Amino acid sequence: MPTELPYAADAEVSLSYDELDVLRRQYEKELAQSHVTVQSKFNYAWGLVKSPMREHQVEGVRLLQEIYRAEPGRRRECLYYLALGHYKMGNYEEARRFNSLLREKEPTNMQASSLEQLIDDRVKREGYIGMALVGGAAAIGTILLAGLIRHS
Repeated sequence: MPTELPYAADAEVSLSYDELDVLRRQYEKELAQSHVTVQSKFNYAWGLVKSPMREHQVEGVRLLQEIYRAEPGRRRECLYYLALGHYKMGNYEEARRFNSLLREKEPTNMQASSLEQLIDDRVKREGYIGMALVGGAAAIGTILLAGLIRHS
């Protein structure tokens, strides 16, 4: 099933400050008029999720969750960006959960496949880093213990 959403590799490309500001101003204008369209809210959330700033990502995920709950017709596209947002924030279990929901609905979705691979790679890399840190701490502890035993 073809999709017009970008592959997960594009997740690292942020909007410019000016591009995000256009989306923010449109959203805030509609908010001030007490009628925010789903599209304006989604566009702003999408821009926030793509941002390198964590507070933007958190706000984007919050807005996407609101859309997901209130607009059943927009759930499919929200799932991908919710997964992407959680991935960028380092919430890999949540990212997997949302991505899995999308994969259940669309098993051949290339974005979801791509994002699944990014999540798996990041979890492995962080696991290796964690093991290296634990191993390094154990080595230092062993050296210190050996030094204490020799001085005794």
